[in-house]
Amino acid sequence: MSRLQPTRAFDIPSSVVTSVSPHAPQSHEAPWWRHAVLYQVYPRSFADSDGDGVGDLPGLTARLPYLADLGVDALWISPFYVSPMIDAGYDVADYRDVDPLFGTLADVDVLIEAAHGHGLRVLIDLVPNHTSGEHTWFRAALASGPGSPERERYLFREGRGEQGNEPPNNWKSVFGGSAWTRVTEADGTLGQWYLHLFDSLQPDLNWRNPQVVDEFHDVLRFWLDRGVDGFRVDVAHALLKDEAMPDWQEKAVMAASHSEGAEHANLGPMWDQDGVHEIYRAWRSILDSYNPQGDPALDRILCAEAWLPSQQRTMRYVRPDEMHQAFNFHFLETSWRAKDVRTVIDDSLEAADAVGAPTTWVLSNHDVVRHASRLGLRVGASRPNGIGARSVQPNAVLGLRRARAATALMLALPGSAYLYNGEELGLPEHTALPDRVRQDPAFFRTKGKEIGRDGCRVPLPWEAGAPSYGFGPSPDGATWLPQPLVYGSLAADRQEGVTGSTLEIYRSMLRLRRVHDLGVGGLRWIDGYGAQVLAFVNARKDGIPITVLTNLGDAAVALPESAEVLVCSGRLEDGLLPQDTTVWLAQRDRM
Repeated sequence: MSRLQPTRAFDIPSSVVTSVSPHAPQSHEAPWWRHAVLYQVYPRSFADSDGDGVGDLPGLTARLPYLADLGVDALWISPFYVSPMIDAGYDVADYRDVDPLFGTLADVDVLIEAAHGHGLRVLIDLVPNHTSGEHTWFRAALASGPGSPERERYLFREGRGEQGNEPPNNWKSVFGGSAWTRVTEADGTLGQWYLHLFDSLQPDLNWRNPQVVDEFHDVLRFWLDRGVDGFRVDVAHALLKDEAMPDWQEKAVMAASHSEGAEHANLGPMWDQDGVHEIYRAWRSILDSYNPQGDPALDRILCAEAWLPSQQRTMRYVRPDEMHQAFNFHFLETSWRAKDVRTVIDDSLEAADAVGAPTTWVLSNHDVVRHASRLGLRVGASRPNGIGARSVQPNAVLGLRRARAATALMLALPGSAYLYNGEELGLPEHTALPDRVRQDPAFFRTKGKEIGRDGCRVPLPWEAGAPSYGFGPSPDGATWLPQPLVYGSLAADRQEGVTGSTLEIYRSMLRLRRVHDLGVGGLRWIDGYGAQVLAFVNARKDGIPITVLTNLGDAAVALPESAEVLVCSGRLEDGLLPQDTTVWLAQRDRM
């Protein structure tokens, strides 16, 4: 391919054709959440302050300077509520208190104040679909018996069959097995069944019960009064179920349509019921009441976790009077092919623009295989729910190379983005955890058929030469999940200040994204680099246009001679962009 020599980022030579822009720029004064980069903290695995091998809130507070230096705008903290930890805290026993494993309410207050002092907003996880089986409400429901007001807070039903020995319907749990469990009544007889879309110790709430509605309104206010800036809403599409509860033959999964078996997933009678939107309109009204002047800088926000088979269904959750953001799981699940990636970007921007919402990009979180490993698997393979020692192993070098390229592409796109703790270090999935240490209920409920999510939840490495790689002060280096040996070479202190390290590339990208307002920029594709290259320009109004190239082909690509390389996900080869690499460019005469 001949070397391209544009004089300006929008002055493309005849060999390169600019296509129609799929997304227009916004004002640089857009509300913070429309362009923010948020960092997910999985508190059990971020930093341990007391040496018990489990991360906690004081440990997170102590590491806030690291996050501020990284360049993110806000934190999303996974659950730290009182919980028996059957599902790592997503089984909540008390929504208004902190589990002693993580600290105290006072520690939350200190954390929020310190985060705000570093310019970081704080979102917390809210789990409204189900409670823990140890929640006082569920204990009361078991004690009170059929037909009681206490049972009406949950979804208890009579069984089928002559003696009620069969579940009320054939629904399956996302974690495997039946979605129904039968209770033993106070008199010792077998009684009703209760619904749990997840573990049997996570009973689903009845969101048609006004007490449930009122309770969560109060929970929202409790945390808003303490200063949180918003909520990530767990399983946001599942709160209401079809009242008829008909049988449904499809597999229950947390996946978007790109995953195998997910074409019809989350379209059943337990997912995405129209009435759920009224719930979130009421929540939005509560959050808006905490910003009566409508100052965009003071917005409190809601972000939906909604695994749905179409962008259009997902975007219904972020209409102007509902939530602010929804995770773009279609982007996360797209195969590493240029055509597929471009299509999902176009579809995402079009669907979000149609309702006036930002697109919220994401590549990793606590529920999926880390993308540094996932992208090292065969292109087009279905996304596994965990990788074990007996599974097909990812190519670690290739996976990290693609992960850095994918993240560089993602952070150059307009909209908001989420990062998962440790991805800035290039951490891979722990693919050799012994079965005896696993804790994910999906592993146990499927008898090991589903490896589960433990491999992406392993404690972070901070100092290569310290016990537990600096995760905490435990003298024997014990952590709640064991760390792989490779984490030592990827520890934060090994990457600090090292040119070309994953950590320093992330820092550079986040700094440049903010400097050039890429989150509010407009996007215009550039065609002409070949079918295996993604090329686009991102520019805000009156800003310096940034050209982004991602090479997914096996032939190196020439860069424009007049362009200045701002950041590159890997090394250029003789000035050429090699395979599985992303580069950001600016024109020298415009800098």
